[in-house]
Amino acid sequence: NVRVISATNRDLKKEIEQGNFREDLYYRLSVFQIHLPPLRERKEDIELLAESFIQLFSKKLGKQVEGMAPEFLKALKAADWRGNIRELRNVIERSMIVCDKQLTLQDLPIEIQNTRQEDYSGKNYSEFELAAMEKRHIAKVLQHTKGNKTEASRLLKIGLTTLYRKIEEYGI
Repeated sequence: NVRVISATNRDLKKEIEQGNFREDLYYRLSVFQIHLPPLRERKEDIELLAESFIQLFSKKLGKQVEGMAPEFLKALKAADWRGNIRELRNVIERSMIVCDKQLTLQDLPIEIQNTRQEDYSGKNYSEFELAAMEKRHIAKVLQHTKGNKTEASRLLKIGLTTLYRKIEEYGI
């Protein structure tokens, strides 16, 4: 006796029409379907999911945080979340690793910080120097990894050579 649970982010009916998925397999698997819209269509769920991940990573990392700053939450809600909940989970984990006492905008990956042209306090982002934000972020990650550049490059999702170049460029 076997029970199969599967998930996809593709339109399987369209895939069948294009010859990319077997029709007989589709009907074998589609006994009970649950449609879960992508996270970018469920912005109201982001805060609850983020709080849940904060609790999870507080235990996992042995680190207590005082929650999310308003601009942190606004940035999360403004993001597109192509990777859905998995991407949100990874962003929260990464932010928890580098944060101090509260999750702030600067704890987010640069690409999430820059999802809007305006700062969340109403200031235009051109007033902020991106390089300074990047320097602070890299310094925090290096501090967290106790100077382990290989681990830092993995957390930052950049190549080791790029990390060395940025360390030299920013004088970290």
